[in-house]
Amino acid sequence: MQKITLRSIIIISVALLLAGLMALANQAHSVQWNGYSLYAVLGVIAFVIQWIAFVPAYKFQTEHFYDLTGSLTYLTVIIFGLVLGGGSGNPRALLVSVLVIVWSLRLGSFLFLRIRKDGKDTRFDEIKPVFSRFLGAWTLQGLWVYLTLAAALVILTSTKNVPLDGFAYAGLAVWIFGFVIEVLSDQQKRAFRKVPANKGRFIQSGLWAWSRHPNYFGEITLWVGVFIISIPVLVGWQWIAIISPVFVYLLITRMSGVNMLEEIADKRWGGEPEYEAYKANTPELLLKPPKASPNSSS
Repeated sequence: MQKITLRSIIIISVALLLAGLMALANQAHSVQWNGYSLYAVLGVIAFVIQWIAFVPAYKFQTEHFYDLTGSLTYLTVIIFGLVLGGGSGNPRALLVSVLVIVWSLRLGSFLFLRIRKDGKDTRFDEIKPVFSRFLGAWTLQGLWVYLTLAAALVILTSTKNVPLDGFAYAGLAVWIFGFVIEVLSDQQKRAFRKVPANKGRFIQSGLWAWSRHPNYFGEITLWVGVFIISIPVLVGWQWIAIISPVFVYLLITRMSGVNMLEEIADKRWGGEPEYEAYKANTPELLLKPPKASPNSSS
């Protein structure tokens, strides 16, 4: 089987180019570490972790630690940014660090337990054997971390130390709202799947009666909260940090997540009156109170 593909090389190159542009945009207002922009250094750390983890993953042909590595990368980058950037004396940096750490610990454990239960991630079946494609997947995870953390990293690496203000508290409120929605919807779905009678059925109760993907709505919302916290710090090209919630939104709604799950659901239940009614009356992403309380499933 071909081990290197042109498409994979292009993907890796584009990922590194985008990361480089992000680092360049923040260079002028980033604190320095050993003569280098700390914002850029943190990007290098994010990618290096992926490439190190890729080696045993490719050798043993496993994706079991892919999501866990992503979560650990978030933790590592945030902690390094907080320590190297001197954020211990910056309340805004401490605040956003705590928020990201809480989120990454929760997401990492959730995804790791899920793949242990499922046994595999079918997305990687065709990717794993091809060196460049599998490397591309790990490289894209590094870009995912770097772009998602864009607003948080601006706070951690900025030469500006802005005290907590209305933006910080408003952003915190938005983050808490999104985090609660995400956690609660995941718990509801997990409880639904534990009921034997629900096997092979779709959930349409709880928050899932308000949205077909409430967990993704919560995910997008909490990163909007992080961006709001960063607003008083942003100067010049640092406003590119808005890519954080925008990227999360595009990733979830256009690249993976919603589109993929909607396609799977349509194949499984398309044509069933109950499913078609649920799909017609329930927003894809935004939360909207249901007109009538639906059955949990049948």
